[in-house]
Amino acid sequence: MRLLVVGGSGFLGAELVRQAAAAGHEVAATCHTRPGRDEGVAWSPLDVRRRPDVEALVAAYRPEAVVNAAYRQHDWATTATGAANVALAAAAAGSRLVHVSSDAVFSGAAIRYDETCAPDPITPYGAAKAAAETVVAAVAPSAVIARTSLIVGDGGSAQERLVHDLAAGRAKGVLFTDDVRCPVHVADLAAALLELAASGRHGVHHVAGADALSRYELGLLIARRDGLDPDRLPAGRRAESGVPGPLDVRLECDATRRLLRTTLRGARRFLQPHP
Repeated sequence: MRLLVVGGSGFLGAELVRQAAAAGHEVAATCHTRPGRDEGVAWSPLDVRRRPDVEALVAAYRPEAVVNAAYRQHDWATTATGAANVALAAAAAGSRLVHVSSDAVFSGAAIRYDETCAPDPITPYGAAKAAAETVVAAVAPSAVIARTSLIVGDGGSAQERLVHDLAAGRAKGVLFTDDVRCPVHVADLAAALLELAASGRHGVHHVAGADALSRYELGLLIARRDGLDPDRLPAGRRAESGVPGPLDVRLECDATRRLLRTTLRGARRFLQPHP
């Protein structure tokens, strides 16, 4: 497969690039500032907010599939407008599109959300992700919109860095006990996205882990895996913190899991302590 990974230098994007190259795909990737170091990968700087640049890059490379993993949590133009630019360029080039979305599109009022649930965001980031979903579905109806949750890895994720910083006293704050998500391992997520890119699937798919955990419970698992003192992790409640955002959002992934060969492990499984 001739594949373009937009946002290839991010945490998820880097794993997509690594797995795709290892599988023998012809891979190109974009970065905002610094390219990756994967051998055989064609890197290009790209600001997805600039529609002419996006169109020119996709038209020149003419990928069979595009996976868009680019976003900035506090930048509407990157998350929403950038997604529109990528969708328009992919449609013009006849490229299959897999757009990575988020459980942030939901308010948490329903707690459990399957692929048929409509977005009801309550944060600017969630609204930007919901807007991106709307334009992708309109511009590229054959695209996959893949909603995921907290992405964790083997030490490189933002959540893991926060746990280490809190345990070492390098950061202030708490891990919320009432903020529940379905964490997914970056390797499982990347494998599932590449599988969807190579398939004939379209529409909304939920690609998250099998376990629903609070951010505090997730932090405890990370601490125990990495040999940190879990008692050093401060706990608190989002509902009492004044920090905006949904509380309990659980992506129901059964419909998508039945379609995939990739196993979407739960955090209790992939965060087992090292032997």
